[in-house]
Amino acid sequence: MHSKLGGDYIFDTQYLRMATQDMEDLVRRLIGALDSMTPGKYIELYSSLGEISKNIQHELAGQPALPDRLMIAFSETTPKDYDLVGAKSYNLARISNMLEIKTPAGISITTRACKEYMESNGFNKIISAIKHECMDGDKPLDQASAEISELILSGTIPPEVRKTLNEVRDQLSLSSEKGLGLAVRSSAWGEDGNNSFAGIYESLINVRPDRLHEAYRTVLAAIYSPAAIRYRRRLNYRTRETLMAVSFQTMVDAKCSGVVYTLSPTAPRDNTVIISSAWGLGSAIVAGESATDQFSVSREKPYEQLAVSIQRKEKALRINPAGPGTVEETVPEHLQTRSSLSSEEIKILVKTALRLEQYFKKPQDIEFAFDQDGELIILQSRPLRIQSPVDEPCASLIEELNNREKIISGKGDVAQQGIASGKVFIARNDSCLNDFPNGAILVVHHSSPSYAAILPRAGGLITDVGSPLGHLATIAREYRVPALLNTENATKILSEGQIITMDAEQKTVYAGILHELHLYQAKSESIDETYEYRLLRRILRQVEPLNLFDPADSNFNPAGCETFHDITRFVHEKAVEELIEINIGTSLDSSSPNGRLKLPVPLDLTIIDIGGGLKNIESEMDSGRFNRKTIEQDQVASAPMTAFIEGVTMAGVWQSSPVPVDFSSFMSSMTRTVSPQHADSTNIGRNLAVISDNYSHISLHLGYHFTIINCYVSENPADNYVYFRFAGGVTDAERRSRRARFLSEVLARLDFSITVRDDLVIARAKKISADDIMYRMMVMGILVAYSRQLDVSMINDSSIESYANDFDELIKKSHSNNNRRVTE
Repeated sequence: MHSKLGGDYIFDTQYLRMATQDMEDLVRRLIGALDSMTPGKYIELYSSLGEISKNIQHELAGQPALPDRLMIAFSETTPKDYDLVGAKSYNLARISNMLEIKTPAGISITTRACKEYMESNGFNKIISAIKHECMDGDKPLDQASAEISELILSGTIPPEVRKTLNEVRDQLSLSSEKGLGLAVRSSAWGEDGNNSFAGIYESLINVRPDRLHEAYRTVLAAIYSPAAIRYRRRLNYRTRETLMAVSFQTMVDAKCSGVVYTLSPTAPRDNTVIISSAWGLGSAIVAGESATDQFSVSREKPYEQLAVSIQRKEKALRINPAGPGTVEETVPEHLQTRSSLSSEEIKILVKTALRLEQYFKKPQDIEFAFDQDGELIILQSRPLRIQSPVDEPCASLIEELNNREKIISGKGDVAQQGIASGKVFIARNDSCLNDFPNGAILVVHHSSPSYAAILPRAGGLITDVGSPLGHLATIAREYRVPALLNTENATKILSEGQIITMDAEQKTVYAGILHELHLYQAKSESIDETYEYRLLRRILRQVEPLNLFDPADSNFNPAGCETFHDITRFVHEKAVEELIEINIGTSLDSSSPNGRLKLPVPLDLTIIDIGGGLKNIESEMDSGRFNRKTIEQDQVASAPMTAFIEGVTMAGVWQSSPVPVDFSSFMSSMTRTVSPQHADSTNIGRNLAVISDNYSHISLHLGYHFTIINCYVSENPADNYVYFRFAGGVTDAERRSRRARFLSEVLARLDFSITVRDDLVIARAKKISADDIMYRMMVMGILVAYSRQLDVSMINDSSIESYANDFDELIKKSHSNNNRRVTE
């Protein structure tokens, strides 16, 4: 469904109905499958599914699904609030929350409040009748607009909305600088989104706290200004899409203000940032009513000023200290011909503007101010339309691309189209993701959801392995981050800090920055949006976003599932966990071929074959050759089990001699008790492997610790996973904890996602190739042997890294001996 937004497909609302119904049916089947494994345990998933489906049906019926929230602070705004706060307020909140760029403190009165205002006053039917008169030619547009606006201005604010406005007044008045009033600004559906609606709606400056109710009505009434009605008609907006959020923001006492275009809209080949600025507030600049200084600045560091035009600025718009509104003041003589921006302020401004362009993935039209303390504050950021000459040939672009070094070409799977340039950041197990630089190209081995937190700050995403259907791919699409997955070896052929340009659509990575390619993307015309495109975007907000990242988080439960994606992830995680929890040894048919595996190491392991896990069992049983009590290594056919056996029997990894135990460890072992869940006499000391041709469930009880390894391997990477769980030990809590941290370190180097609690380690690796799964299962075998009594040797914290490095050398040796591919 997301791919339909690219403009290559024609679809209608009937397609959306059918596609969403198909999705709902599939998700319901997923829940049903989990429920059959764990009857009633996760029954609340059906309620979550019902709520999501109800919201989608409301959208399809033209009744937008708006949560019952009347007020949302900018600081608390999340992606799921997009339709509640409108694109303009949402963008400001993202700038502040995600990029930590200063914006005015603000609170949104939501589109839900607008809906309640209209409904409680009974305006919808009256407005509809007036609009029909206008469309039938019985009433001029200007007259219809005046009647509707007057109607809205005369309305009664519902009690709950009135109470909310009073809360906004109390909260923002306290934070407003020097007792200044508030800015009351429109944030309608579509405004500053794919369409700018620039200058169409109403914004009020320096509104006194006692006039907020009146200001709120004024902004709502502007929904039906003549210009707004004409603009929405041109874009084919339906009546049901006419929703307005209103933001209340602290005023900025601006020393100077202006507008930045991150690319010249008329001369994009110049590769410059265009700035207009003047003293005081910027509303006169936006309206084109005042003289402004003009700067053309290179987009490349150190941001050289290429052209400067300083005008005489005799007047400046200032906040009216007596309120409301503004006053025009005479600029002191010595400032009238001085640049309104210093060289340092220009550099800060350009650097910030380019960060915003990178974050929003397209050139930006930005309003800014520097306050009296010289701090930059972003007031607004919206897409900038770039003019493209009709006679401009593509030949120069093709020639440029052919002459550039290609690092990756024709490899990988496209998860999100787009162009991105920047420094390579290779995320390894020891990488600190907090150090991820804004705009960098994130390069990882596998597409784990653990990278979701930094993805909105990334210029692009490249992985060695991963599926366009995986969780991280969906998040990349949600944030429109160009993503090329499954390139096989990007982490090996790209280097940290290397400057590259990636063209995800063409599956190509170039050395250096290709300005021509970015220019081509910037000038690509957006498709003419229809109602169906906007409806699809709203539906996808109920489908795509992922809110459940870490299974250890408190919200990882049925109630936390807010989208189809959430439910899918929850079911997947819980299905694997529940499979592992099943007492699989006692629930199997006793007729399944089983026996003790004969190994050259002291591991007493019983194998149960549930289908294809052992070679020629039926014929051997018929011939009498098969011995239920003994299974030879060469009889094991299970792919993951074979890999595990190879590791666990590798020469030199199994510690067979007794490990010296000091007195404290001895006393600890004497007082240790076995976990109740393993206390049954049939479990003590029993090691069990349940296998099929492509599956293995290995449960090991070695002394006082317990290991579970669950693995499925196939040719489809999306189905593959390894699950590892370890707990316990013979020594005191501190040494057991050190062994857990050792295991965590080792597994993290193999791109497992890890959860550690005291001596409990849970690790997962999934959606990777069959070769990578088999390698990890071999390492699992080595790890079981190597770490069996390792807690006794964990005498201090420094031993953790020491043993981890030793283990690295061990598996490198195994790779050398077995000619296996190692993924670091």
